[in-house]
Amino acid sequence: MTSGRRDLEDHARATWRSFEALVVPSTGIPADYIGGDLRAETRARYTSPTNIAMYVWATLAARDLDIISPAAATQRMGTLLERLSAIERHELSGQFYNWYDPATLEKLTHWPEHPHSPVYPFASSVDNGWLASALIMVANALPALHAPAWALVESMDFASYHDADAKGAAGGPGLLRGGFWRKGDEPPGCAAFPRGDYSKLGETLVYTGHHYGAFNTETRIASYVAIALGQLPAEHYFAAWRTFPDASEWLQKAKPVGDWRTYLGVSVFEGAYAYRARRVVPSWGGSMFEALMPALVVPEEQWGPKSWGVTHPLYVESQVEFGLAEAGHGYWGFSPANAPSGGYCEYGVAALGMAPTGYAADGVVTPHAAFLALDFAPEAALMNLAALQRDFPAAYGPGGFKDSVNVATGQVADCYLALDQGMVMAAAANALLADQLQGYLAVTLQASLQPLMRLEEFGAGREGLPGPL
Repeated sequence: MTSGRRDLEDHARATWRSFEALVVPSTGIPADYIGGDLRAETRARYTSPTNIAMYVWATLAARDLDIISPAAATQRMGTLLERLSAIERHELSGQFYNWYDPATLEKLTHWPEHPHSPVYPFASSVDNGWLASALIMVANALPALHAPAWALVESMDFASYHDADAKGAAGGPGLLRGGFWRKGDEPPGCAAFPRGDYSKLGETLVYTGHHYGAFNTETRIASYVAIALGQLPAEHYFAAWRTFPDASEWLQKAKPVGDWRTYLGVSVFEGAYAYRARRVVPSWGGSMFEALMPALVVPEEQWGPKSWGVTHPLYVESQVEFGLAEAGHGYWGFSPANAPSGGYCEYGVAALGMAPTGYAADGVVTPHAAFLALDFAPEAALMNLAALQRDFPAAYGPGGFKDSVNVATGQVADCYLALDQGMVMAAAANALLADQLQGYLAVTLQASLQPLMRLEEFGAGREGLPGPL
């Protein structure tokens, strides 16, 4: 057994301990975060559908890695399904709300921590996308729970977010809204936000003022699930921007051949999306989890060898080069996380983002970002993680790597976030078990998504070389 494999097994065991501590014993639902010493009293008093999805990932990974028994995994997931079946959600669409109390399972209407501001119950397309995808994984990985897990999936209507009139990159397949409120639940200042009933539920909803128009972000999981469930047309896959070029130029170069089934989507790359001799598909803010979180459970690089298979490795290379060469930190991995100075912050490499300024790196390295790179640069990822653990002992605790470390000051974010720990657990399991965890979702998505990804060719590659790698 190589030292790298032993290290990953140790990280997975430690990370699972953080999930054992994150889960509220009386409900079986994980909290959003817990303190670095894993004491129950430091557990957050709120959670989200994405946090619950990460607990699913972690439980299946722990079972597959023999950290817990198959019976224990089934018991945990059976309890989870019972709770989700009873929890309050938007009845007509089956969508879960954005925040719940993990101890009472009540939908939050006031923030449980200071300053206890109002919470306006909101259905998020990306949060529900992660939860639905995790439920599909339960259905496929635990046959005894297939029926209740699949019943929950089928009750979730993602067409309720789909604005068919939104003109994205391909001109007409429509885009997803960030989410919606029920009328009367929307926050102040939403008078100008659109109202409608996209999937003819029989209720007028208040939608967010924005769509998810950039495709290389974690939000694409909702599109994948909706296409696989037959709730959105297959051509929706091509709707969102891979970059933000002039639309007419993009459409001239992305010529449909016959109809959409033989569509070849060639993204246009301008100078803003070339980083140190690499042309990559940018994410919104230049962070690692935007680009690579979906690839933990969807084999994008295999299904799209001329698209995702080209840009994902180059995106990782760019993150590594920024940390080691351009910024000179000696370490790398930049992704949203709890900040060492407190609060949550969006870290990234601005040159890899579409946002006007991108996310700032600010010398803060996030270990989960290195785990996300394991599929594409395993040696570099393992070396980076070993260096962080060696040089910043406070950054590693009873639950594994803590959320972030300022490598200039040594200050550590002394907590564990369910979101980031879930990505760590999934990445470690995929690396140790030949992407077995990934297969639990891929088996359901493959028939719908693989043909679409195979058609697409990105303009990514190395500068000076003709065409994609």
